[in-house]
Amino acid sequence: MKTNMGKTDRISRFIIAAIVVILYALNIISGTLGIVLLVLAGVFILTSFISFCPLYTLFGINTCQVHKNKK
Repeated sequence: MKTNMGKTDRISRFIIAAIVVILYALNIISGTLGIVLLVLAGVFILTSFISFCPLYTLFGINTCQVHKNKK
């Protein structure tokens, strides 16, 4: 599995996920919307750590600078 996410992309996903978790913990978001956003935040954290986004592969997006320089 090739990495297709750059450092900026990974950091922004992690920050967005952290904000969602904090908002859910403070009961600012709740219910079904809260659960859906928590699942999305989990996906964001997972993809941030492995530096791979399956949707990027489907759309042909690559924000990883290392792979752009090799071509």
